[in-house]
Amino acid sequence: MDLGEIEQLRYELAAFVAEVFAPVPRRDQRAKGDCYLRGLMLDGRRKSIQPMAERLPDGDMQALQQFVNQSPWDHAAVLRAVAVKTVPAVGPEVWVINDVSFPKDGKMSVAVGRQWCGALGKQSNCQVAVSLHAASDTASVPISWRLFVPQEWQDDAGRRARARMPEEVRHREKWRLALDLIDEAISLGLAPQIIVADAGYGQNNAFRQGLTDRGLDFVVAVRADESAHPYDAVPTAPAWSGNGRKPATRYRTKALSLKDLAAEPGRKAYQQVTWRKGSKGPMRLRFQARNVRPAGVAARTHAMAAAGGSTAWDGTLPALTLLNEWPTGQKTPTNYWLSTLPADTPLQELVRTAKIRWRVEHDYRELKDGLGLDHFEGRNYLGWHRHVTLTSLAQAFCTLLRLDPKAPAPA
Repeated sequence: MDLGEIEQLRYELAAFVAEVFAPVPRRDQRAKGDCYLRGLMLDGRRKSIQPMAERLPDGDMQALQQFVNQSPWDHAAVLRAVAVKTVPAVGPEVWVINDVSFPKDGKMSVAVGRQWCGALGKQSNCQVAVSLHAASDTASVPISWRLFVPQEWQDDAGRRARARMPEEVRHREKWRLALDLIDEAISLGLAPQIIVADAGYGQNNAFRQGLTDRGLDFVVAVRADESAHPYDAVPTAPAWSGNGRKPATRYRTKALSLKDLAAEPGRKAYQQVTWRKGSKGPMRLRFQARNVRPAGVAARTHAMAAAGGSTAWDGTLPALTLLNEWPTGQKTPTNYWLSTLPADTPLQELVRTAKIRWRVEHDYRELKDGLGLDHFEGRNYLGWHRHVTLTSLAQAFCTLLRLDPKAPAPA
């Protein structure tokens, strides 16, 4: 947006800031929040503090620096207020777990490390954050974020001190951070939705079990090499003579890869599904859904624990719905999802739910390219979280405008 468009929205923005910054008691801090949001939404190549301050008529670089990096205000409370206000307007059908990377130079930016960088598509020096989004086909909004702390930062007291990282913030696996975000959202009183995630999370049996333990349905991507038994496979126990330990009940046939299970019925068993209209027309491919029983040590351990121990467990692994995609021209299926939604769920609904992550990926482009999510140049823990929070606020404000037919839509 240019300055003229920003000025036309000053009343709406002031009302939004007054509501979501209600947990911030000081008027001057709320005013700086309003200023920072205008800087993020204003046209410009870089959305770091100095260029934003130079573009704003009331921009004060030193004041904005202090507001983001040092001033005492609770960014987490502000982000919670945004979620409570914006999520009902979005009318979410799913909650999407995602992670985002921020390429960095050097070793001093908080939680930076050499790790997989999705933004570059390779291992590189970057920060990584896990996020939770409420999403529908028409809109999404970030509910909360967690900065992933690499193992190398766990006991590096020097870097932790320079980045002002709180002592209680330690290394924690991404899938655990994702469950933390879900628990936090539920604690806010937000109605939980179907959880959608990519294979980085869906492949993890402990993550899937964590969702099941919370009573949450999911549709998560998995890799082709995940193993499972056919649904109708039955565990058996060999005859026992009465001497020695009684043999365990288990599946006597080897589990198959999802790739083999998906290809087994042949392409003719797959149905063509149109799940939404894209920029180039209807999006349609061939899919199939069937019940399977995911295998592996983790699956057996969780099933045994749920049954009350090895003596009570009959060896049966829980069933999940396997959804497969088989594009035209491919020799085998190419994409795989596991879901707790029943296999008789209408196939179009199942596919649409699995594919709805496109909405968050689309809105991430706005967060990064339009609102400067990855433009923060500070190095400390508090500043990073506040910039991410303020970027989320800017995106939420733009989303609310788009969803309100009476409001002037942002460019």
